[in-house]
Amino acid sequence: MPSDDIFFAKVIADSVSEEGVRITTLHLRYPRIIHAELMTHRVFSRNARSSRAVPVKTMLAEVRTNPFIPWHWGKNQKGMQASEECNAPVEIFNSENLHDEENSFGVNTDSHSRESAWRLAAQCAVGFAEAFSDAGYHKQIANRLLEPFMYIDVLVTSTSWANWFSLRDHKDAEPHIADLARLMKIAMEQSAPRLLTKGQWHLPYISEADADAVEDYLEPYPETTHPTIDVLKRLSVARCARISYKPFDGDASVEKELERYWLLVGSTPLHASPAEHQATPDTLLETTLYDNGGHWIGPSQEWDAAELHGNFEGWIQYRKTLPNEYVRDQRAA
Repeated sequence: MPSDDIFFAKVIADSVSEEGVRITTLHLRYPRIIHAELMTHRVFSRNARSSRAVPVKTMLAEVRTNPFIPWHWGKNQKGMQASEECNAPVEIFNSENLHDEENSFGVNTDSHSRESAWRLAAQCAVGFAEAFSDAGYHKQIANRLLEPFMYIDVLVTSTSWANWFSLRDHKDAEPHIADLARLMKIAMEQSAPRLLTKGQWHLPYISEADADAVEDYLEPYPETTHPTIDVLKRLSVARCARISYKPFDGDASVEKELERYWLLVGSTPLHASPAEHQATPDTLLETTLYDNGGHWIGPSQEWDAAELHGNFEGWIQYRKTLPNEYVRDQRAA
């Protein structure tokens, strides 16, 4: 398994409501090859480092220095699982599949260890990606060649984790994503969620020092109609959005972050996904349940603002409070 600076799960914010519903935001870094599997979990709000946003030179340097190299090497067999490891040498660029004049990669032998062969493939991808970039192709093209060998930064927020852990922390899961799930479980087990009451907000990347900075920022504008908490929500959105090219590292002014926020929320269409990580507790109401005939069944409970939960349970998602956060289909009458 790689070092914990390139493969990790870190809790960024962890909160629990008076109703006992926990919401957690995690910063994950894992091999790009398993990203699609995480994206199938629709209860997750997520933002990720983008091959369209990160400069090619940055990606080239990372793959040259620390390419993803598998640490599970399953042996081929029928089905989706590999029950044993394979350590067979890999034959590359032999005379049967590559003419000598085409071999420009400096390969002096046909046989490689599995790690050496994978690293060679990464360096070949680096060479081709750099060539496309030098020829003038956009990073959304050149970086694609590097994706099998990348690590990706992902921000994930959710109130529902049981299904994820049931599927991914399992012997039948893809082994690299199973390792990620275990790192996530450990991180959450070691974190103590902070109790938030109605009107308080779960705000990733926001500290008490940020509240002081915002109050200082607002001081020259006594006529403002935006209280400190509104500005803090916007700062959190902007900082969550930064994961697309570089995770937030604490270096940002209030002014710069607000500019970034308005580039997202002020655009058409609105880029709202970074506004899914902020949330405030909803209230659970006591109600009465009746059948279709109007006969009393018994007491029940319902959330006060369930329509604002989005993909959360028991928490009002900031995105759902924004005008035009979703473009709806036009249906014929």
